[in-house]
Amino acid sequence: MIEVLWKGRGGQGAFTAARLLGAAWVLRGGYALAFPSFGPERRGAPVRAFTKLDDKPVVDRSEITAPDFTIDLINPPADVQALAEQLGLPTANTILLGKLAVELGIEITYLEQAIQQVMPEKLWERNKYAVKIIAEQGT
Repeated sequence: MIEVLWKGRGGQGAFTAARLLGAAWVLRGGYALAFPSFGPERRGAPVRAFTKLDDKPVVDRSEITAPDFTIDLINPPADVQALAEQLGLPTANTILLGKLAVELGIEITYLEQAIQQVMPEKLWERNKYAVKIIAEQGT
């Protein structure tokens, strides 16, 4: 099982990224579970989200304590933040998601399909473009 911990603040898209990763994994034929852990539900409050990926059904619904990957949306690398700003994205969540997908060998077409399943239509193009740019970079 691959376990991913997403750290962010309310409004940065940690849970959205967790859900997108899970949806892309399922589209490629696997099993996934994505869930959040909030403190107060308000913009800016600390958020942790979790994604569990496997080739068999995921039955363990406990929080992840020893993740294989930790993605920090609170303080993304400068190049990632700059790309998000260049693409007109309010957060770097789909850029970091794209980087992780490349690392995990998930085809970007699955992420693009997941974006269309999970996100509102008005956000599709910018976010699909973001993951495509990352895939082309190969990192």
